[in-house]
Amino acid sequence: MANDTPALTLGVALRRYLDARNAAMVTARASLGITDTDARALLFVVGNPGTRPTALREYLGITSAGVTTLIDRLVSRSLVRREVDPFDRRVNRITATIDIAEDPWSALNRFDDDFDVAVDAADQTRVGDSAALLAALTAATVGARRD
Repeated sequence: MANDTPALTLGVALRRYLDARNAAMVTARASLGITDTDARALLFVVGNPGTRPTALREYLGITSAGVTTLIDRLVSRSLVRREVDPFDRRVNRITATIDIAEDPWSALNRFDDDFDVAVDAADQTRVGDSAALLAALTAATVGARRD
């Protein structure tokens, strides 16, 4: 890797992380028979109980019709439930019905827990600098694509 550019080196490191995390998610996805988008949606709902479909749509970057179809699919598999907001009956709230700590998600939980331990054990200044760098690079990349 002596001739690698900093961008290539960083990109390879990020890809390895994403590939490793995705491999942990594949087991759960396969056992539930859901797509990658379904899994991302489910994890978002687990992290944001009672979320509105609009928040899920914005997170996933899909259409209103797409998020409705996705939620219908997750409801039909008993992975989430849709409830009417008691304060605004025009609004639905989506809540996960699965325990993310149990199989088949336990492999992903172990990966995330191990990552958290590794981050906690790392030099916190480097962690903060790395997070800031990734945020700045992402913002610059996303901004460059819009221009």
